[in-house]
Amino acid sequence: MAKKTWNWGILGCGHIADKFAADLKFAGQAHLAAVASRSAAKASAFASRFGVARAYDSYEELASDPDLDIIYIATPHSHHHRHALLCLDQHKAVLCEKAFALNSAQVSQMIDSARRNNAFLMEAFWTRFHPSFVEALRMIQSGELGRLRMVRADFGFRGNQDPQGRLYNLSLGGGSLLDVGIYPVFTALCALGVPETIQAMAIFAPTGADQTLAVNFKYADGSMASLSSSVAFWAPVQAEFWLEKGFIRLNRQFNAPTTLTVCREGGAEQLMNFPAVPGYGYTAEAEHVMDCLDKGLVESPVLPLSFSADLMSTLDRIRAAAGIVYPEAEAR
Repeated sequence: MAKKTWNWGILGCGHIADKFAADLKFAGQAHLAAVASRSAAKASAFASRFGVARAYDSYEELASDPDLDIIYIATPHSHHHRHALLCLDQHKAVLCEKAFALNSAQVSQMIDSARRNNAFLMEAFWTRFHPSFVEALRMIQSGELGRLRMVRADFGFRGNQDPQGRLYNLSLGGGSLLDVGIYPVFTALCALGVPETIQAMAIFAPTGADQTLAVNFKYADGSMASLSSSVAFWAPVQAEFWLEKGFIRLNRQFNAPTTLTVCREGGAEQLMNFPAVPGYGYTAEAEHVMDCLDKGLVESPVLPLSFSADLMSTLDRIRAAAGIVYPEAEAR
């Protein structure tokens, strides 16, 4: 029996939306049916590039389109909460870009709305579905290299320093934490869980955004994590897992499809290669959403809402420790 074709809409027509739309064509059950931007010209241009039938200049129109099954939210962090609620209240399945929102209160409202409306909701953390990341977690959880004692992960690049741009504008959730720091934090939570103790310090840009951040986690069993991020300079963009009987390294660029290095105690490093993923690497998360919907699920078993809640709670704790404040979010 043929599987259902799921009609997708994309809310927001920025850079990441372009990549997601390009990769959606590799997902056999997906049909990109509509897009929306606050700019009619931008929505029309996006629709023309990807052969999309309907282009809206209103997010409300997209959310209420009766033909759509799933909406991918690709707006800035500061808008995720409002746009997710808009779509969930129309009983649409939602795949929402990371960071899920600006704080835990917003994430709680999103989860409550999803459950109230019996609608699917998942954070779009593509890294969780990459073969190299999946294999690293499998090896850690198997115990074949002993207990995990330390995670080290970083993500840094030199971004556009426009004070009104999304990287440095606090009203858009700007700063390294939510843009790229979320990847090392996500990695530590996947491998070690929620930390007992958090230490963090930041270097701030004139706008108040954290341009560079260093974070340490400590766990009750003595495990630790050392994490860093920056939008002011380049970093290796690797993740390392130190275990009792060896180490695992997700090589550059660990958040995207990459290779895996494994070293067992007393042995040489071994490089593991994985089959190339289609396009930019976003296809797997879209396929996972459709597989969940095929099964009648309203929550992912791989990225459950409890994990996204824990992730945002941890990000909140990091912000508090480092003195990072998003005034717009705090005022609500």
